[in-house]
Amino acid sequence: MSHPRLKKRTGPALAASLALLLGSAAVPALAEGPTLSEEAFESSKQLYFERCAGCHGVLRVGATGKNLEPSWKKTAADGTVTEGGTLKLGQERLEKIISWGTEGGMNNFSDIMTEQEIKDMATYIMMEPPKPPEMSLAQMEATRKVYVEPKDYPTEPLHGRNWENFFVVIERDVGKVAVIDGDTKEVLAHIPTGYAVHVLKASEHHSVTEPEHPGRFWYTMGRDGKMTKIDLWQNPENMLVAEVKIAYDARDVAVSGDGKYVIGGGYWPPHFAIVDAETMEPKKVVSTRGVNVDGDYVEESRVAAIYTTPNEPTWIVAVKELGQLWQVDYTDLDNLRIDKIDSAKFLHDGFFDPTGRYFQIAANASNKMVVVDTQTHKLEAMIDTAALPHPGPGANWVDPNCGPVGGTTHLGEGTVTVWGNDPENRPDDAWKVCYEVETDGAGLFIRTHPDSKYIWADQTKHPEPEIQQSVQVISKETGEIVKTIQITDEEGSAAVHFEFNQDGSEVWVSKWNRSTSLEPNGEIVIFDAETLEEKARIKGLFAPTGKFNVYNRSNHVT
Repeated sequence: MSHPRLKKRTGPALAASLALLLGSAAVPALAEGPTLSEEAFESSKQLYFERCAGCHGVLRVGATGKNLEPSWKKTAADGTVTEGGTLKLGQERLEKIISWGTEGGMNNFSDIMTEQEIKDMATYIMMEPPKPPEMSLAQMEATRKVYVEPKDYPTEPLHGRNWENFFVVIERDVGKVAVIDGDTKEVLAHIPTGYAVHVLKASEHHSVTEPEHPGRFWYTMGRDGKMTKIDLWQNPENMLVAEVKIAYDARDVAVSGDGKYVIGGGYWPPHFAIVDAETMEPKKVVSTRGVNVDGDYVEESRVAAIYTTPNEPTWIVAVKELGQLWQVDYTDLDNLRIDKIDSAKFLHDGFFDPTGRYFQIAANASNKMVVVDTQTHKLEAMIDTAALPHPGPGANWVDPNCGPVGGTTHLGEGTVTVWGNDPENRPDDAWKVCYEVETDGAGLFIRTHPDSKYIWADQTKHPEPEIQQSVQVISKETGEIVKTIQITDEEGSAAVHFEFNQDGSEVWVSKWNRSTSLEPNGEIVIFDAETLEEKARIKGLFAPTGKFNVYNRSNHVT
């Protein structure tokens, strides 16, 4: 059966952490330019860090999001000069953009910020950005806390539950992670972590150096740079066992294949830090500032994503603004080997093919999926996609025409791009677009399971509430959308992120209560993976976003 070509082009951090991040200097302002009261400036600075810096950068030079410097000038290769900036856009235009969002991938903030906050934010981004401080290894060590000593860790699970079907769930804005029993659907714990945890990673099965008890220990990374260690064998009240802060603004974390080290990547300072996985003692910090693929020096070259390579004793570190993937060998920290692989900007998130050899990652601004061969430490391919690819944890499945494939959603438009990813058995299809699916809106996440007939895609980035509250289910057999499911019609809430349970019989979707994120009215909606009918709702959650099933994540099930 041939596929139809379905295509359309449519268009809080803790106050203490923020004070360290951005300092307490006097309110900066351009001569005769925009001004704010000290109180409004400090409030906007905190809100910018929490809501805006991830896409636009602390220094506001832009990445996935637009450049938000007051004034900027670019000279093209042919000598053409382009000028722009927030001052040129002006107060009224900036307020509209912040309020309404754009079809290019920026969601609306009208249901998150008040009118006054939007007004102040528009003014704030027309002012010069304050430059944050650095962070040393000694400063990291001073933040380390141990709640349960390693010598007191249990030798078997204390709660008698099927911990491999636990779900670890991000409760974004309250700075917590919920642990949910996937069998009984009970919320076992709300564990305090860093603010707005972006990613959790567990120790995983590894083909070279197998760790002890893969999936037992989980490590979180908050946007405030706090890394926490969670032990799922403990009773719920003792699951948080240690923490350390490795940056002021951060996104990702990964565990070495042998389970000995954890690496955390900073947005600011732009660096990565390696800590002892048992004690959380910081061991090494490496700056990621450097020269990008265009030959320009970049000060704010942030670590967007980090992954453990399943078949090599290395990590893949995505240095966002450089357009480089650094393959870091962790076998000798004193003589750290780093292979820097040029690709494209701006690197964000990705996933491995089913063999674990090829890493597939989005280069948002270049509209490409980048493929790296982790065996040779070299660039394998770059695949052209629709606007701003964003696969999240990604999806691999077998297509009837192209064989093994991978897929991604996009921040910039309602499209799912699907490409072949089996160069050994299907070389003619490998790293080529197999087909594209038109969805109703731009999304963040795509997910499937080897035993499922379907691929699930969200539409969280579309500015229209009904679309961002709905997910779409795509048939693996036909490449067509078979069902659109509206998760909620509650104002200020959106549908986001998917995860299957241990045996693949259920799909969990988050009802993300964006406008009331500090209240326990978020939900996880559970569907039968075969019939696509709703089975249950887990209530009482604080802005649930990402969900991670222990078995699937520790066994590389995508």
